[in-house]
Amino acid sequence: MEEAKPNKAALLSFLAFFLSLSAAAATSNFQTQTLTVNTLPHPPILSWPESESKSISDFDTAESEAESTAIFSLQLHHIDALSTNTTPHQLFNLRLQRDAARVHALTSIAAATNRTRAGTRSPRSVPGFSSSVISGLAQGSGEYFTRLGVGTPARYVYMVLDTGSDVVWLQCAPCRKCYQEADPVFDPSKSRTFAKIPCGAPLCRRLDSPGCNRNKVCQYQVSYGDGSFTFGDFSTETLTFRRRRVARVALGCGHDNEGLFVGAAGLLGLGRGRLSFPAQTGRRFNQKFSYCLVDRSASSKPSSIVFGDAAVSRTARFTPLLKNPKLDTFYYVELIGISVGGTAVRGVSASLFRIDATGNGGVIIDSGTSVTRLTRPAYIALRDAYRAGASHLKRAPEFSLFDTCYDLSGQTSVQVPKVVLHFRGADVSLPASNYMIPVDNSGSFCFAFAGTMSGLSIIGNIQQQGFRVVYDLAGSRVGFAERGCE
Repeated sequence: MEEAKPNKAALLSFLAFFLSLSAAAATSNFQTQTLTVNTLPHPPILSWPESESKSISDFDTAESEAESTAIFSLQLHHIDALSTNTTPHQLFNLRLQRDAARVHALTSIAAATNRTRAGTRSPRSVPGFSSSVISGLAQGSGEYFTRLGVGTPARYVYMVLDTGSDVVWLQCAPCRKCYQEADPVFDPSKSRTFAKIPCGAPLCRRLDSPGCNRNKVCQYQVSYGDGSFTFGDFSTETLTFRRRRVARVALGCGHDNEGLFVGAAGLLGLGRGRLSFPAQTGRRFNQKFSYCLVDRSASSKPSSIVFGDAAVSRTARFTPLLKNPKLDTFYYVELIGISVGGTAVRGVSASLFRIDATGNGGVIIDSGTSVTRLTRPAYIALRDAYRAGASHLKRAPEFSLFDTCYDLSGQTSVQVPKVVLHFRGADVSLPASNYMIPVDNSGSFCFAFAGTMSGLSIIGNIQQQGFRVVYDLAGSRVGFAERGCE
């Protein structure tokens, strides 16, 4: 009896049916979320609580540091709030220009890894304080600023907050050269608590390159990647956060300052170095602070920053802080993978983000960078996975640094692949608006990640928005709390 031969057409039909079932199963497991299609936001309206909006002195002697027990939150604002007669499209392009300068500055600092500084002081239990935050004051030096008091009596000024730098400084009279700021330049001769630091003092020796003038006063200089710099006397002064006074903060009193600082008086360094504000005053607020940056396209509520135990959210997921033995300013974390649509992206692994023996590489959390930069191989793998998951969306031309853009014109919402950043011990699921952003008012949206040829990867503030990002320096960890601005 002749053996029956298999029907080739039937086999092909069965194979096609099996593959269609597999594809359907894969599609049903693919995780998406809804993106609301918005336009570019208009400049936010700048407003402050009464105690942060003008120079006040009625409480300068009525409330001492030891007597203040309340927890306060300071507002943060974006640089766009200081821009007038500027269209949303112009503001967005300026933001990308600042971002490029910022990334260049950070990668340049990371490349010069011959600086090593001491760690922070040990904490003790004390009340905390907080303040509100604003972004975008300097091209190489940060994206958010707040308003705080300097001196006694307190004179309120705008100050950039920057997690990527350490030294606290502000413009001081008399000015040899000062840029234009929104408030009168701080005059140290009118403050009862201002004191210059002598050349031989321990605080002076903490500077990377301290100088000394003919009067034996310690001199400081800070330069940024965009060419901005500040130079002057290294001093101590009282800072007031609403009604919480912090005495003897070491800061630069700049008499020669050049750059595009868009109305701010100076900068409050929030880095990990020993001259940063958290390091200097860590024992006053248990070495803890956190901020929450709101999505400006979805909310008019201001961002905020909190210092003290109240900064630590109970819902935060924490990842350990890593140490770069060659550079202690930045907040390094361990990124071990990224998933798109619920599936780990092949080609993105912890090995791509390690800090090598020379101090190069690694991943930092930075409040002043807008768009997250990933080392090139990791970005290409992530981008390709996202493109495959978003193949149902109509593609649009590239825009600036973005090579993956979509035409969402005429739509009010779309489904986009879910993106999750996997840190050691903490999975951070990003809202759709944290990685699909409008780039014009015609419905063009782009995938808000970019590649970098530098070994340094940077988690930017677009990806951080809506989370309360907790810096627990006492516990050497960083946390992310979803919906932390509520």
